[in-house]
Amino acid sequence: MQKTRRHIELLAPARNADFGIEAINHGADAVYIGGPAFGARAKAPNTVADIARLVKHAHRYHAEVFVALNTIFHDNELQSASELIQQLYEIGTDALIVQDMGLLAMDLPPIQFHASTQTDIRTVEKAQFLDQVGFSQLVLARELDIRTVKKIAEATTANLEYFIHGALCVAFSGQCFISHAHTGRSANRGECSQECRLPFTLEDQKGRIIGKDKHFLSMKDNDQSANLRALIEAGVSSFKIEGRYKDLSYVKNATAHYRVLLDEILHDMPELAKSSAGNCTYTFTPQPEKTFNRSATDYFANGRQADIGAFDTPKFSGETLGKVTKVGNNYFEVETNIQLHNGDGVCFFDVHKTLVGLRINTVEGKRLYPNEMPADIRRNTTLYRNRDHAFMRLLEKNSAQRKIAVTMNFYETANGFALSVTDENGFSATATCETEKQNAQSQEKADTSLREHLSKLGSTDFSIQTIEISTKKTWFIPASIINHLRRDAIEQLQQTRDSGYQRPLRKQAAEPPAIYPEDTLSYLANVYNKKARQFYEKHGVKMIAEAYEANKELDEVPLMITKHCLRFSHGLCPKEAKGVIGVQGTVTAEPMTLINGNDRFTLKFDCKPCEMHVMGKIRKPVLQMAQPQPVHFTSRR
Repeated sequence: MQKTRRHIELLAPARNADFGIEAINHGADAVYIGGPAFGARAKAPNTVADIARLVKHAHRYHAEVFVALNTIFHDNELQSASELIQQLYEIGTDALIVQDMGLLAMDLPPIQFHASTQTDIRTVEKAQFLDQVGFSQLVLARELDIRTVKKIAEATTANLEYFIHGALCVAFSGQCFISHAHTGRSANRGECSQECRLPFTLEDQKGRIIGKDKHFLSMKDNDQSANLRALIEAGVSSFKIEGRYKDLSYVKNATAHYRVLLDEILHDMPELAKSSAGNCTYTFTPQPEKTFNRSATDYFANGRQADIGAFDTPKFSGETLGKVTKVGNNYFEVETNIQLHNGDGVCFFDVHKTLVGLRINTVEGKRLYPNEMPADIRRNTTLYRNRDHAFMRLLEKNSAQRKIAVTMNFYETANGFALSVTDENGFSATATCETEKQNAQSQEKADTSLREHLSKLGSTDFSIQTIEISTKKTWFIPASIINHLRRDAIEQLQQTRDSGYQRPLRKQAAEPPAIYPEDTLSYLANVYNKKARQFYEKHGVKMIAEAYEANKELDEVPLMITKHCLRFSHGLCPKEAKGVIGVQGTVTAEPMTLINGNDRFTLKFDCKPCEMHVMGKIRKPVLQMAQPQPVHFTSRR
C-alpha cells in the first residue's frame, strides 16, 4: 500500500505540564503526559487543569498533546475513565494513548486513539488489526527491526511510532508480570516495581555459576540517532523519546538533540514535512550522553546485538574520564583529557562492584578535591563523570527559544498604510492605518527606521524571515504608527492561528469488523473487564482468559517474555554455535536459573522466535489484594 506524503513528528515525554511546555519550547512536535489516573506511570499524575495549560501552549505552535491512559481497567473503573476522557476532550487534548480494548467498545467523545506500546505490536497481523479497529497511531514494540517496521508500514495506513531514545524495558511491553506476582504492583496498572533492575546470580542447568551479582535483566538505554533516516524510509512518522519519570535536563537535552537531527533530515528530504510550526535556537549544544543514560544501544533495530545489557549497574555512570593516578589525604588525581569543573559529579566502582558517587568541590588541573574522600578509591581506579556542572547550569536556565517565521509586506493604501504578515504555515493577517503621508527627508534613515520597528517582535512567538516594502516612494512614518500596525497584525495572526488549529479526527473502525488474528486469548492479552471481552468477541475471538491481575488459578507461567537472551549474551546460543568446530551438538537451549535472595526464576529458551521466558508464579500474599476502587473527577477546570 503506497503511503502519501507524511509529516514527521518528534514526540517528547512530560512528567508534568511545565516539563511538557519546555519540551515544546525545545522542539517537540507533540508531547505525551499522564492524567490524574490510569496512566502506566502512576507516580507521574497531572490534573486536568494542568494538562489544559499544556494544551494551550502546545497549540500555539500547532503541536499536539497526547494523554496516556494506558493501563488496563477494572469494571468498576470504566465509568470514571469515561468521565475523565470527556474532560480531556473538552480541554482540547489531541489523542489518548491506550492499551485496554474495552475503551473501543464504549460510547466516548470522538478523540483520537493511539495504540500504546503495551498492546505489544510485534507482527504485521497485529498491526493490521489495530489499524482496522480505529487506531490512528501505532506505538511499535521496541524490539522490532527496521525490516519488520517496513513490512508493517506497507500493510497499514496508521501513523507508526517508534521509540528512539531512553530506557528500555527488557520484557515485551504489556507482557511482564513479575512486579504483580511479587508485590501486587502491576506494570499493566502503572505500578511496576522494576525488579528487572535488581542484581542476580545466573546458574546453568548443572548449578554452575555463570555470573554473580550482575543486573542480568537490565538493558542499556535506547539511542537510534544513527538510524533515523532508515526508520523514516521504512515508514516511521513519529519518533518517541522515553522518559515520563526523567528530570527536566534530560527532556531538554534529548528533545533538542533529536530536533537538530530531524531538521537536518527534513532539509535533505523536501518530500517530508515537519508536523508543527517554529524553529528553535539553543543556549547549549545538545549532548544526550551528559544526561541520564545507561550507555547506548540501538537494540534490535539492525538485528540481534551482543552488547545490549547494562549488567554492571542500572544507574547513570556517565562518561569515562580515565584512571586515578594518585590518592592523597583529601584529594586524588586523574589522567584525563576532559575539562572538569568545580561542582562536577564523578563516580567509580568500588571493590564490591558498587557504583559510588561523589561531588568535586575544587578542581586544580588533574587534582580533584571531593566534598568527602571515599574510602575505596585507589590508583588505577576508572573514574566516570555523571554530572557536568557547567553543562547542567546551562540547562537549569532558559535554554531555548521557539519562533514561527513570518514574512511581512508593508504597503501603502489610498488613505494610509497597511501591513500584511504571513507565517510559515500560510496563515495571514492584515492591519491598516489611515494617516497623512509625509515625504521623508532622508530616504535611507526612513527605510532603516521602518524595517527596524517592523522587526521588533520581542517576546511574541514570531520571528522575521523577510520584510518587503511595497510603496511608491519612501515616506516618513512615525514610529507609533509602525508599532501600531505591527502589534495589530501580529495579534490578528495569533488569533487566526488559534482559530485555524484543527484537532485530529477520530479514525473510524472498518466495517464489517476486522477479525483478530487468533481465536483464543491467554492471560497475555490483558483482558481485565467486560467491555474488553465484548470487544474481542465482536472481532471473532472464541476463548478469552482473564488478565494475570484477575487470574488466581495460574501456577508457574512466563512472568516475562523478552527478546533479550542470556544464552546469547554469554556465547551459549545454539544457533550461533552451529557449524563451529568442536561445538556443534554440545550447546543446546537448556534452561538457566536467575537467583535473587530467595527468588529463583527458571529461564526457558524458545529458539524459533528467539525469545527468553522468565518463569515464576504469584506469591501468596498477592492473592489477598483488594479490588480497585472507582475514581471520580469532579473538577474540569
